[in-house]
Amino acid sequence: MKFTLVNTLRRFTILIFSFFTLHSSIGQSNGLVAKNATLQLISKQFSFTEGPAVDKYGNIFFTDQPNNKIWKYDTEGKLSVFLENSRRSNGMYFDKKGNLITCADEENQMISINPKGKIKLLVNDLNGLHFNGPNDLWISPSGGIYFTDPFYLRDYWSRKTPELQGEHVYYLAKNKSPILVSDHLIKPNGIIGTPDGKFLYVADIKGDKTYRFNIAADGSLSAPTLFVEKGSDGLTIDENGNIYLTGNGVIVYNPKGELIEHIKVPENWTANVTFGGKNNHTLFITASKAVYSLQMNVKGVPF
Repeated sequence: MKFTLVNTLRRFTILIFSFFTLHSSIGQSNGLVAKNATLQLISKQFSFTEGPAVDKYGNIFFTDQPNNKIWKYDTEGKLSVFLENSRRSNGMYFDKKGNLITCADEENQMISINPKGKIKLLVNDLNGLHFNGPNDLWISPSGGIYFTDPFYLRDYWSRKTPELQGEHVYYLAKNKSPILVSDHLIKPNGIIGTPDGKFLYVADIKGDKTYRFNIAADGSLSAPTLFVEKGSDGLTIDENGNIYLTGNGVIVYNPKGELIEHIKVPENWTANVTFGGKNNHTLFITASKAVYSLQMNVKGVPF
């Protein structure tokens, strides 16, 4: 009788544990994902999607990098091409004036695209040398631009080796030349900052780690601290300071670096993620040849 009771209790414990594990994997246990929300496929007509960025209205812009296009998905659900020749734009972010700032690695530049699609060159080189390939960026409240510069050899480049030594993080202040602000990582990739401009998160995709830095008033970085033992392709942040990593779906950590969510995505690779939509409650996910959305209880940071 005692043996049977013990085994029954063990089975009950396993069932309860399995229930909560499954419940967590579909995003219901911690309140991040909206109740009964499911992943929605927006479209699967691309070659490789990247760089989702939200404008002040909640419209989402993203790149189909191999096809050299920037697409727009508006708040009414309309999908259209915003720019045919994007100079191979990858990571993107909107500035306060409504310009779309992009890492354009066709010639390893940073460019600004106004709402009508007119392009302005922001960064061409570093002391006459090509960047490795600006990959992702974040714009601070002061307007300064932080960007990562890993080396991923592209088949449309004439050069086959880097001109700069190392793969680093750079900062571009208004009307200034870019400066190196961190050589701490092996291959920096995803990047996001806090809305108060105090902290910067950078993912080391090759080192499989993500770090948090303090941001000084002059834009310099200090006190690199290991945030989580996991790298990422792209990063975003929500209103509660939770950090969203990509790769195998979307993995969410709270500000303490504790895993609180894993959103599964039915693609081989999740490249990037951001919040948008009319009320900033929608998570947009670029994953391989597809783009998905998911309704959330939390919001992204203010547009």
